[in-house]
Amino acid sequence: VGVRLTIRGDVQGVGYRYYCYRRAAGLGIGGWVKNNPDGSVSVAAEGERSLLEELVKDLKVGPPGAAVTDFEVTWEKFSGNYQGFSITR
Repeated sequence: VGVRLTIRGDVQGVGYRYYCYRRAAGLGIGGWVKNNPDGSVSVAAEGERSLLEELVKDLKVGPPGAAVTDFEVTWEKFSGNYQGFSITR
């Protein structure tokens, strides 16, 4: 299963991407996280549904210092495109 997320709020400059990376890699989820020019953060992830649901739950809160104000979730079919999890630009 795959999921795409867009997270808005105070989510840049507070370690949000690194937090996402640590959580996803620790769960064995593949994909990426990146900052967007509009101040939001995007995530694409694939793995077992229960693990992705755990990641989504964690990312709705984020690291200390983050303040998530809007959270979009889109579930997708598994593509198999990701080897590991990365922080992209």
